[in-house]
Amino acid sequence: MNNFINKIYKNNTIVYKVLLFLITAVAIVYLFPKGGQFKYNFNNGKLWQYDNLYAPFDFAIQKTNEELLAEKASIGNTAKKYFKYNLQIPKDVKTVFEIKINTLTESDSLSEYEIKDLYKKGSLIIDKVYKTGFLENSSQNKINNATEIVELRKGNEVEEVSFQKILIAKDVFKIITENIGNQPFSFGENEVLTILSEILKPNVSFDDNYTQKALGESLSNISYTKGKVSNGELIILKGDIVEGKKLNILNSLKSESESKIWTESNYNWIVFGYAILVSLALLMLLLFLRKYRPEIFENNNKVTFIFFNVFFMVLVQTLVIKYNSAYLYVVPLSILPIVLKAFFDARLGLFTHVLTVLLLGFIVPNSFEFIYLHIIAGMVTILTVSELYKRASLFISIGQITLIYMITYFAFSIIKEGNASQVNWDYFLLFSANGLLSFLAVFFIYFYEKVFGLVSDVTLLELSNTNSKLLRELNEKAPGTFQHSMQVANLAEAAANEIGANSMLVRTGALYHDIGKMVNPQYFIENQATGVNPHNDLSAQDSAHIILNHVINGIELAKKNKLPDRIIDFIRTHHGTSLVYYFYKKEQDANPDIDVNIKKFMYQGPIPFSKETAILMICDAAEAASKSLKNPTSNSIDELINKIVEKQKADNQFVNSDITFREIETIKKVIKKKLMNIYHLRVEYPE
Repeated sequence: MNNFINKIYKNNTIVYKVLLFLITAVAIVYLFPKGGQFKYNFNNGKLWQYDNLYAPFDFAIQKTNEELLAEKASIGNTAKKYFKYNLQIPKDVKTVFEIKINTLTESDSLSEYEIKDLYKKGSLIIDKVYKTGFLENSSQNKINNATEIVELRKGNEVEEVSFQKILIAKDVFKIITENIGNQPFSFGENEVLTILSEILKPNVSFDDNYTQKALGESLSNISYTKGKVSNGELIILKGDIVEGKKLNILNSLKSESESKIWTESNYNWIVFGYAILVSLALLMLLLFLRKYRPEIFENNNKVTFIFFNVFFMVLVQTLVIKYNSAYLYVVPLSILPIVLKAFFDARLGLFTHVLTVLLLGFIVPNSFEFIYLHIIAGMVTILTVSELYKRASLFISIGQITLIYMITYFAFSIIKEGNASQVNWDYFLLFSANGLLSFLAVFFIYFYEKVFGLVSDVTLLELSNTNSKLLRELNEKAPGTFQHSMQVANLAEAAANEIGANSMLVRTGALYHDIGKMVNPQYFIENQATGVNPHNDLSAQDSAHIILNHVINGIELAKKNKLPDRIIDFIRTHHGTSLVYYFYKKEQDANPDIDVNIKKFMYQGPIPFSKETAILMICDAAEAASKSLKNPTSNSIDELINKIVEKQKADNQFVNSDITFREIETIKKVIKKKLMNIYHLRVEYPE
């Protein structure tokens, strides 16, 4: 049991990767739609590339979305409108009218006969107004055609009437004036007119609930099919164009086939198939890291970061498709290669992006078009996005990516439709939104730096500011070392640019590589401005110990000031496992009879493990050694640089750095040229 636990402990990084692999695969499979896949791929306007297709079973021909929308719109336009007739209002109006007309009997100017006549006329008017009904003002705009027949609900009875028979305010006023008498009106007639104007009120209103209920019943009766294809019936011949009715039948067959495939009994098999495909994609990513990026593969934090980004992109795209597949292209998948390139390199960014797009091909409509669009966009992202710390560079790159999306989609559209008139221009708005959302890459980079402890070019730019706290302290305590670091940074940046390495990373690393000298600045010759060398009072072994310790002191200072590990790597490796030869030779000369332990005079390493750290080692040694030249000339500089680099090669300092002999020769040429510019002879001016 103890042996088993010890094995797990020793292989904990492998166990973690296996668990991460399984969790990511399960999570992605869970997000995928669980429907079966139709075994034929086809697109509108393209040739049918398979053999003659016959119906494998009976199935109904589904109506297209356009046909269903048109049918629903037609039902909506022709559906009956319902209005509600309030039976109580006419009764209430008559009661109020009777009360008010009786008050006129108190007037001496009207006879009893005249009062009865006015009451009769008023009652007649009320009956006429409410015969069909008096419509509310708010319900007048519910009908577009006045001659339309509507349903009028009076209690439990419904009768069909022409909408124009339902009175509105001006109709009511016309009835009153036409039935009250001849103008000019008498005193009593004016009184009746006033009373009716006050008490008559609408009693017909639009019945929205009943209308919608009736409309819903009509819509629920819509048939979603328009025919049937029998088993064995020919659907399409090989070489035919997929269009019109054939396209509709193929879509119906696809829908029916997927529903037949996706049954309870097939559930486990389909999930198993998805699991295999997703696992293969993630396994390829792990194998790529193990073979070509071993330093990333060994770092569980970085592997977790990469897998998280793959899952996150699949999650976002899946949610958008479930919400509305019309917004398919609004998801900025180009953020993935931008982020991975910012933290790692272009090749890893493109490889991961391609695998992610292939995974998304399972869940998107028109998968070939989707995959082609995003792979091309990913390539453009890798080729154009650089120097994220320059805002203009990112803006131009995202503009180019958006343009490529639009051009590629336009090409697909004219291929499918045969002309440019059917291009859906709404997609260009989606691509524009995609471009705007791609600027979120800057936010994600900042977020990931804090969460995963990674370093991007934006952070490197901030760290390379010579006004930062640590570099300012270096300038104050060890000004000679600071100037040396600046010269090395310039040499290293130029060399990195020449061989295509990360110039911003190597420049920043060069600025901090000697910060450990701040602990004992006077023991390093570049800081001995007074000419007094404290090493004269120390033994060779003690002097070597101080010199060697500047690496350890630098690492401690860097961690104390929370410098990223990528910068600390330059402090660790800039001397590799080289020998402090001067003090080693001095110790040998002082003790000729003793076998001096060479390890006490060697740096502990590690040796450089990247192109950038190798560049710094070469530039650091070259710049420091060049100060020893009393009369620097082209030949002397050339010999010095060759001697330094050959010594580093002989000591196997570059075996882990993935740097080629050609690149080393290029670096040597850059350093020689730069040093010649620094030490060029000036014209001697007369006194």
